Amino acid sequence: MKIGCPAEIKPQEFRVGVTPNAAGEAVARGHSVVIQKGAGLGAGFTDADYTAAGATIIDTAEEIFASADMIVKVKEPQAGERKMLREGQLLFTYLHLAPDPEQTHDLLASGCTAIAYETVTDDRGGLPLLAPMSEVAGRLAPQVGAWTLQKANGGRGVLMGGVPGVSPARVVVIGGGVVGTHAAKIAAGMGADVTVLDRSLPRLRYLDDVFGGTFKNQYSTAGATAELIRDADLVVGAVLIPGAAAPKLISRAQLSTMKPGAALVDVAIDQGGCFETSKATTHAEPIYNVDGIMHYCVANMPGAVARTSTIALGNATLPFMLALADKGWKKACADDAHLLAGLNVHAGQLTYYAVGEALGIDVLSPQLAIK
Repeated sequence: MKIGCPAEIKPQEFRVGVTPNAAGEAVARGHSVVIQKGAGLGAGFTDADYTAAGATIIDTAEEIFASADMIVKVKEPQAGERKMLREGQLLFTYLHLAPDPEQTHDLLASGCTAIAYETVTDDRGGLPLLAPMSEVAGRLAPQVGAWTLQKANGGRGVLMGGVPGVSPARVVVIGGGVVGTHAAKIAAGMGADVTVLDRSLPRLRYLDDVFGGTFKNQYSTAGATAELIRDADLVVGAVLIPGAAAPKLISRAQLSTMKPGAALVDVAIDQGGCFETSKATTHAEPIYNVDGIMHYCVANMPGAVARTSTIALGNATLPFMLALADKGWKKACADDAHLLAGLNVHAGQLTYYAVGEALGIDVLSPQLAIK
């Protein structure tokens, strides 16, 4: 199979879909790999690194889309890229379709087959291709939240860990999954007073057993959330419903109950965001003010630490990329129900139920799609 990796064109996206090591693994198995010139530079990989691994450097994305059997990316294809997709071509990347009807309709119109990293599952009920980026975004959230809280950026002017004689920042993390756990761990490590909210009692027990008194946890209800955010300096939104639009957990009306200059960091923004006032931002202009509350809603947070993120993502995607290349997507998905769960689009039909429900589009069973 010919595997193509174009350079990412989303603003301030420095990751790359295929690492030199991954390219070398694919070439060793008899596949050809084409990489767009300069695609890996943002993550610290040179064209020479790829050629040493056996890949071929191609000047333009147009050439890659025109010739590759499988396109491997990081972020969802942008409008110009979607026009280059063709019938029968395989796209393997993050998609986040539920809040993005325009992208969804373009992918359906292209006739391509699209497998989304974020809905591939594992035998423990996890999302193995989302997890590494969730870990990165979770660890970044307190860091960018602390920056947003600085007075020069419109925040309250509160130091996360305080100082002797001055209380630390109060941090509320909504969601105790991968993002929330890593966010809470880092925020507590910075010295903040941290509370994690979640609706799963087993998860809360796990957090209590593993982290003990490092941070607090509480069962998530609307009332508990409303009470905690009133005193919070920083709120991290870390709620995920796989493949579906994120639930709105803080309304605009509730912003008036919060401290002026408090910060919201919405890590769920790729799925539409979990605050009513969330809208996607970029690393170039990451924050904005609504009713005196600062919002950080960068849609590709891990892109800020592109080398770490690229290597972590590549470690996770490599076995799936090789299976798709070795077997073809139908056989690979037939052999692996977890990979089949990643199938979102095939030949003009939507194949993921949560996206269909969010966008009001009829869905073809993925089991029927592979037949």
